[in-house]
This record gives sequence, C-alpha cells and structure tokens, in this order.
Amino acid sequence: MIPALSVEDLTVKYRNGPGPVTAVREVSLEIQPGEVHGLVGESGSGKTTLALAVMRHLPEQAVITSGSIRVDGQELIGLSPERLRPIWGSQIAMVPQDPLSALNPTLRIGKQLSERFEALSRSDARDKAIELLEMVQIADPARVARSYPHQISGGMQQRVMIAMALSAEPKLLILDEPTTGLDSTTEAVVLDLIRELMRARQTATLYVSHSLGVIAQFADRLTVLYASELVEHGSKMDLFENPLHPYTCGLLDSVPRLGENKREIQLRSIEGRIPSLEDLPSACVFAPRCPVVIDICQETRPALEGAGATRQVRCYRWEETRAGEIDPRQPPAPPPLERPTIAETALQIENLEVRYDQPRSLAEWLRRSPRQSVRAVDNVRLTIRKGETLGLVGESGSGKTSLAQAVVGLVDSARGRVELFGAELPTQIKHRDRETLSRLQMVMQNPDEALNPYLTVGQSLSRPLALLRGIHSEEEVRRLLEGVRLPPEYADRYPAQLSAGEKQRVAIARAFAAMPGLVLLDEPVSSLDVSVQASILNLLNRLQTEHGTSLLFISHDISVVGYLSETVGVLYLGQLMELAPSENLFDPPYHPYTEALLSAIPLLDPKATQERVRLRGGIPSSLEPPSGCPFHTRCPRFIGDICIEQTPPWQEDKTGKRIFCHIPVSDLRREQGQVFAMRKRE
Repeated sequence: MIPALSVEDLTVKYRNGPGPVTAVREVSLEIQPGEVHGLVGESGSGKTTLALAVMRHLPEQAVITSGSIRVDGQELIGLSPERLRPIWGSQIAMVPQDPLSALNPTLRIGKQLSERFEALSRSDARDKAIELLEMVQIADPARVARSYPHQISGGMQQRVMIAMALSAEPKLLILDEPTTGLDSTTEAVVLDLIRELMRARQTATLYVSHSLGVIAQFADRLTVLYASELVEHGSKMDLFENPLHPYTCGLLDSVPRLGENKREIQLRSIEGRIPSLEDLPSACVFAPRCPVVIDICQETRPALEGAGATRQVRCYRWEETRAGEIDPRQPPAPPPLERPTIAETALQIENLEVRYDQPRSLAEWLRRSPRQSVRAVDNVRLTIRKGETLGLVGESGSGKTSLAQAVVGLVDSARGRVELFGAELPTQIKHRDRETLSRLQMVMQNPDEALNPYLTVGQSLSRPLALLRGIHSEEEVRRLLEGVRLPPEYADRYPAQLSAGEKQRVAIARAFAAMPGLVLLDEPVSSLDVSVQASILNLLNRLQTEHGTSLLFISHDISVVGYLSETVGVLYLGQLMELAPSENLFDPPYHPYTEALLSAIPLLDPKATQERVRLRGGIPSSLEPPSGCPFHTRCPRFIGDICIEQTPPWQEDKTGKRIFCHIPVSDLRREQGQVFAMRKRE
C-alpha cells in the first residue's frame, strides 16, 4: 500500500542571524490511509515547522536542505508554486490553530466555501457550501452561510475550516493544534466530528498537538519531537504504556491525571529547559536534562534505532529501560507536605453580582434607548479557608474572570459583600488601603501583561517590596528568586530574555513579594508546556504550604483544578452549579453540567473508559439569560417545565457536595454512572 504521507530524512533550516538554525533534523515518518498520526513535543521542538514543510508552506527564511516528502507517492520537494497549487486542497489540506486568522473577514462563510467550486453554477456552488456545513453538523447552515466569520463562535469557525479542508476530499489532512483555543466541551464535539469524518473517508491525518490527552484518545501512532529531532516513534499503546525515551517519560509524568490531588502526589517535572536551536548540543540533545545520562550521551549523537517492528527510539539506554534495569523518569518529587488544618476564613463572598452595561449603537443613542446590561456574575457565594485552594472551572463566558476581577477591585459595577480575613473590602481598588493591597495579589494568564519589558526582573520584584512592605533590599530580591527556583543572576535579566515558564515564575514571585494572604490566579498555566506547567503547580503547592497562603485558582482545565484544589466550584453563565470537595468531584452524583465537563476531558490513558455526554450549542447570551435553571437550554437531563420556570434549589450530598439542580441528588446518584474509569499512576 502506498503511504498517504512519506517523509524521509527531512531537514529544515532557518536563515536567521549569523548562521542557519536547524528546526527539523533528519526526521522520517509514514502515515497510511485512514491513520491518525500524532506529533507531540514542547514549544520549539519543531512540530509546526514539520507540518508547514509537509504543506510546502514554509516562511521565506526557511529552507528544506535535504530529505523527501511524498503525498500519495508524489514527491513535493522541488515542485514550483504553480505545480503545488492544484495539490493543495485536492491532495493535502490543513486546519490551523486559529480559524479566525485563516478566514477572510470581509467575505461571508458561504462565499468562502463556494469559491472551491468554480466549475459549478452560482446556485449549485451555494448548495454545495450549505451541504458542507451540514456535513460538519452546523445547525441552521443557511444562516451560518450568510454570516461573516466574526459573527459565529470559535467552535463554528473551526468546523467551517474543517469543511473547507475536506471539501476536495484530500488524501492527507494536517491538523495544527485545531482545538487549543476551544473549551473542552466544544473540543470534544469537534474531535468527535473529525474522527467520524476521517473514518468515513479514510483520510490520513497528521495531528500536531501539545495535549497528550487528545493524542491518547485520537491518534493511532505517535511521533515525539525534541529540539528538532525525532526521539521516539511507535504505536499509541506502546508509547503510553511503555515509553522508552526519558523525554517521553517526562512528558507523561508532567500531566496530572483526573482524580489526582496535591495531597497525594507531587508531579515529576522535567528539570531545565529545551535548548536553543542556535546552540544545540553536538551529542544527545536531551542529555542536559536527562536523569540517566552517561558519558557517551554527552560525546556522540545517538542513532535512531529500531525497538520493534514499528517502533524507533533515539537513546543509548533504551534496552536497559525496556528490561527494567534503569528508571528513565525524572527524580521523584518530595512527598506532599503536611498541611495544618486552619479554621480561619481567608475570603468570604456573599451574593456577589457583576453587571456590565453594553455600549449603545448610534441609532440606539439617538432613540435614547436604555442600555442593555450583561450579568456576568449572578448571586455567587463562596468561602476559602486560610491555607486552602478553591478552584473555579467553567467554559468561556461562564464568569470566572469577572468574579476574580470583582474580588481584586477592578470592576466598578460589582455588588454584594466581599470579606478578606473578616474585613469587608471596598468595591473599587482605589478605595483600598496599602495593607489590603498587600494581602490580596493576582497572577494573570499572560506574564507579559504583568511584567514591564523595560524593567529588569530585579526592578520588577523591588517595586512591590518598596511600595507595599517598605523594604529596599537586594537580598530580599534574591530570596524571592530562590523561592521560585530561579538563580540570583536572573535579577539582571529583562523579560524578553526569559522563557514563558521563567516569566510566570517571576510573576508568582512578585505576587508573593507582598506576603499576601490570598492570591488569585487566572489561568496561570494554560499557555505553558506540560513540563513547565508541572513545575509551576509544584511551586504553588510548596509556596502555599510554606506561607499558609490561600489561593483562588481559575482554569478551564478540570484536571489541573482538581489536582491543586481542596474545593472546586463549577460556574455556568455567572452562577454556581456545583461546589464539591476535590476528592469527591470526580464521583457521582454530579450536576449535569459537571457531568458534561468531565465527559469532555481527553483522558491521558488510552485504555480508559469514559461516558459520552456532549452539549449542543454554546452558552446563551448573558443579555437574555434563560429563565429558571440557566443550564436548561443545553441540559442532557432536562426534566420539563420545572427547569424552565423555577430556579433550582441547592441540594447537599452526604459527601459534602452541593448541587444546584431540580433533580433529587438520590436520583442523580442512581442514574449517573462513573463518567470515567482509568488506572492509577504507578
């Protein structure tokens, strides 16, 4: 059988600065028709460069210096753009990470789809476009065809891109992080759709992702890249069950499993950082971070060796690993620290509401129409005890960030009562005194937004010390850096000289510089590689224990929230749906929304079983929220008019869970099975 894709000894270099930089080095792989091939690795490993090289769509400064790329037996290297043009779409297609940047903002969706059918009449092309939208399960395809890209949701935009990519029935589909920007519920629906279409059409797929869970559930085979090189390749089961390369082991150990908690286990993060492509080691590229490195690893580059009929690994010690003679995993993290039980309340939120007035159009202003109001947070009550973490999860638009901003004092329209260690907080930050500011700090998702690019790390850390604690001490700056495991010389560096993980460590150090009692963290690890994420989670765990600090941790990743938190709150359309102790969150009974969130998570264990609960449609507009239960328009357990007409009661389960639902807890427990079942980490 002719492979749908065959890549042999491919090397790609970028002509940057004084000399060429190798981004992909002698990589080979094959994908058979109907096969999904996963491509994983940290940022800078060469995943996207390899995908773009296969598409023959590299930027101008990139050049393929050696190797071969064949699609359905046809060699692509050496073909001119004119000869490549008919191949794009008909033989090979790509779905990018950001669909909005790939869609033309000035053309309606239907027009962009119908452009693919120039040989048809305008009417037939329009019908074909609607047929494609129906194929990707878009409700009301005629309306979507008349819409511009910005008028539809991110999930719909990605479905449109999938429809475009499959319109000419290509032999090979390249998916470059196609669900990274989507909520887990939308991601699950999109992945189900892609899987169904791939099987029906026998389309080969190269799936580029940083999400090991997605690859575990979606791919057939897997290639692991590190610092431009292929380090391990084989079937999904082989690599997830018995990884042979220390880097693959490190990636798998970095991810918290559903149901794991910081009290039971510390994550094994990969020490160090991926080397610069401008200064790659001449021998094994992973040697500086490898826990089982020996002399030969630092002297000679290992060859890619066969470890089975369809498996390859680039490591001198893979046979020892397979025989169980060495442990290639990162050194064990320290055992979980003892946490004293403290009854003191750090944060008390009572009946918190946040409303935003919508801007009026010119016509509305001339008519003097009243402003419409969006209720972002609706009657929320929460308690966080000293030294504990409360995690908040929910889809985009659920109100997580608005709640955090209201607590910090960044929202003028907040209503309700917020107490910090027993003292009521003024609604606006400008009315809060220095002591309050020092006791309440925030870490944001993007550290670049928090760090001044013109200040050194030392200067950024010195400011909160001086302003909030009256301390002017270089020694204290060094102590803060040591606390987040950064060397003292980093005080003289600028943010641009740091990796993403190092920037986030500096942002955390700055938050803890004020000796806060409560730190709010808004998606602090969502943009980080899994190995960096693990080190940040371990860092937060340690700092919290050492300082007795309370955390309000916001994330869309329920695995991470469950790992770090004592209590988890599930938000939907500004309202709490469930409050649960983290150890009970993953067992029934669940609120139906929590059940759907858990069902949507791609599990890291390819042998795990999982209930399939899918939500249709997006979160309703906050301008016109549903009556009764806010979740009733999407609820898979809808029981009738009571859900539409009446606000649900809060019910408490014997495990301490509180569920906002009309269905009795006893009925939920009887009707709901365990959403997932997976093996514990050894």
